[in-house]
Amino acid sequence: MLKGLGQETEAAEESAARLRRARWFKLLGTLASATLFALSLTVLYFVIGELDSAQVKAAFARASGEQIMLAIFFTAISYLMLTGYDRVALREVTVQKISYRIAALASFTSYAVSFTLGFPLLTAATVRYWIYSSVGLGASAIASLTLIAGITFWLGMGVVFGLVMMFQPESAGTFTRLPVSMNLLIGVAVFAAILVYLFLVRNNRRRFIVRGWRLRLPSFPVTLKQMILGAIDVCAGAAVLWVLLPPDAHVPFATMLAAYVFAVVLGIASHAPGGIGVFEVTMLLALPGVPRGELLGALLVYRLVYYLLPFILALILLGTREFMLRAGMLQRQLESQPASERE
Repeated sequence: MLKGLGQETEAAEESAARLRRARWFKLLGTLASATLFALSLTVLYFVIGELDSAQVKAAFARASGEQIMLAIFFTAISYLMLTGYDRVALREVTVQKISYRIAALASFTSYAVSFTLGFPLLTAATVRYWIYSSVGLGASAIASLTLIAGITFWLGMGVVFGLVMMFQPESAGTFTRLPVSMNLLIGVAVFAAILVYLFLVRNNRRRFIVRGWRLRLPSFPVTLKQMILGAIDVCAGAAVLWVLLPPDAHVPFATMLAAYVFAVVLGIASHAPGGIGVFEVTMLLALPGVPRGELLGALLVYRLVYYLLPFILALILLGTREFMLRAGMLQRQLESQPASERE
């Protein structure tokens, strides 16, 4: 009997400890979200303040209305694919039904903010926690979701880069400055790594322990969906810049894809917000046949369309959502009070 009481006491203490940890996580998540939102507003203020209006006008003057509309269209396609990242990952990490509206909001805002602020694992996870925790998703599930979404991104990058290097080694040579045989070898190596990954998930070798942390890879069908979503996203992102190039540049899309993937990877490795500076330098070196002034103008418009506009929209959506949540909470509190107290 005493043993049973002791076990019940231990279970109660463990439950209380989990509850305290959950409260601490919620508090830390709220503080991190508020800090990130304030930081985003600050970054936005300085980014807009540092823009040279003359340069912006000149860049837009070089681009036709059709080019800008196409750039906006491909930006929308890219971010639409990004919302699919979260939709697919949610089915892997939770049985809880979460609407596409919530998943799309979390995905769009997390990527729009992390693309601009840099450190995607930290910033994207914080924004996702801000949104998903309000609908009952736990911290571990959100962390797993962020990881799966990251795998989707890298799978897409690998698929596109590997295919370009294998099937268009001559076009890639414009960027890599390597012999066709070397480009082909690089493409085969990248695709071989993807095939090894597919073999692991296909044969249910999906669970790993890294420094005490349990990692569960997505299933094989989900991995195939990830590859398709990621590849379309990467192609759409590259198309945004490609359609902004001057019409007489005559840059093959395969060359743009190879250069774009490499520039994005270097930008991420630099941890610079949005890979700024690193991305531009890489593209300048990769496309020497495009006049430097016109290419810089296209890169500026690309930054405004693909990064700044979604970033502003994400901040508006996050601010509006928070205002509506607070207003709803206040309304429920007022409705729960007795009529005599409301008067």
